[in-house]
Amino acid sequence: MGKRILVTGGTGLLGRRVVERLERDGHDVRGLSRRPQPSPGWVVADLKTGQGVREAAAGMDVIVHCATAFGRGAEAAIAGRVVEAAGQAGAHLAYVSIVGVDRVPLPYYQGKLAAERLIERSGRPHTILRATQFHDLLRVLFAGAARSPVMPVPALRFQPVDAGDVADRLADLAVGEPLGRAPDFAGPQVRDARDLAGAFLRATGRRRAVVPVRVPGRTFRGYRDGGHLAPDRADGTVTFEDYLAAHPDPWATSYRGKRS
Repeated sequence: MGKRILVTGGTGLLGRRVVERLERDGHDVRGLSRRPQPSPGWVVADLKTGQGVREAAAGMDVIVHCATAFGRGAEAAIAGRVVEAAGQAGAHLAYVSIVGVDRVPLPYYQGKLAAERLIERSGRPHTILRATQFHDLLRVLFAGAARSPVMPVPALRFQPVDAGDVADRLADLAVGEPLGRAPDFAGPQVRDARDLAGAFLRATGRRRAVVPVRVPGRTFRGYRDGGHLAPDRADGTVTFEDYLAAHPDPWATSYRGKRS
């Protein structure tokens, strides 16, 4: 029997894939968006102000929280509103986070960690899944860097994962029993950024001099130490080359496949 599921951030890179997967599995899915959507099955609510969030969550068995926010305290603030709505509905809350939020002192990561802790302290049934960086993030990074004849890339390793792989895992976790902190989910390969940049250039038929750049500071030291990697959880199946071959416009500089 299908469950009633609300997906926040349902129009985003990950959220729309979660919605598609859950619908294929026969669940009654609502996507939450700030703006009306042309297709049925969507609800309008504003996570920043809280307007309409409780109403959207009413009667739901599960809330999958894929929406994200930038700015000091913003991620925890919207997570708090989702936690409150999940509590009112008696719903299982599934939240997607990032591998390394407790080891890399990037402000955005710190916001995700604060949201995790708020969810854990709530006492509500929940599952938190941390994933490594999406292939899309590296594609956007490389597309921007390759605009110049010399292509700078960070002197770091990455373990990129496909958003579709993460969506499948998150969808499975959402309809299962609450796990608290689920095992991390990571891409199939740990590779140097220079190597990944080379794959991008080959896929796009361009030639560039790729120059690794070592950046100082605590944040990049956390990356250099591998805080964002999970080699023992390499469960993803799509490599960066697979992703690039399937992407309609590798040169796009936005997650939605648009050129800026």
